[in-house]
Amino acid sequence: MYKVIVIDDEPLARSLVIKLLQSYPDFQVVDECPDGFEAFKSITKHNPDLLFLDIQMPRINGFELLEMLDKPPAVIFTTAFDEYALKAFESHAVDYLLKPVTRERFDKAIQKCLHQALSTNVQAVENLLENQVYEGYQHRIVVKDRGNIRIIPAEEIHYIEANDDYIKIVTKEGSFLKKNTLTNVEKTLDPNQFVRVHRSYLMPISQLQSIEPYEKNSHIALLHCGMKISVSQSGMARLKSLLGL
Repeated sequence: MYKVIVIDDEPLARSLVIKLLQSYPDFQVVDECPDGFEAFKSITKHNPDLLFLDIQMPRINGFELLEMLDKPPAVIFTTAFDEYALKAFESHAVDYLLKPVTRERFDKAIQKCLHQALSTNVQAVENLLENQVYEGYQHRIVVKDRGNIRIIPAEEIHYIEANDDYIKIVTKEGSFLKKNTLTNVEKTLDPNQFVRVHRSYLMPISQLQSIEPYEKNSHIALLHCGMKISVSQSGMARLKSLLGL
């Protein structure tokens, strides 16, 4: 028996998936959720095997929800994305249902889940999160903070530091860890606003107060928050380009 949670902000979309699942007694719907916040609590409680997950939802989207999970379950996306946009994650073997969902396409997705081990789909979700493509740049970072979800607006970030398999996002309210790489996060943020000044540091240009020489071919950036961070030779070149120097 596979435990399923259906997550979509549209009640009719959730109802349709639940109705279609009635033909598959091996799949038990343990909950339905209207948003990512409720889904996060439900996933923690039920530990499902499979999610039917909408991508575009208010507050936090489907990708952001998956990022909050230590071990995301297998996922079948339900989405209104056009087929061109879907190519971004189609190659990672995560299946999707394009709205409006049809019985024929739904059955194919279920058969794919049954044919491939759900654990294979779990690995596909992890691959997807490492290679996801956003529509436009993100204006926030979503983190898990003591079991809750916190949304950090980009304009409140002082700097981001690499920390082993995590990143540390520093704000005036404190620092928050997120399992990700600096390279992945850098790709999601506006390059006109954020600059990689060192292999370990990413900072918003608005935080820059001054630049001081340090050792040979390196500098120190003094931020408005009072922090001093290292600037590599390549990081200095990026800063000069962004500042028009």
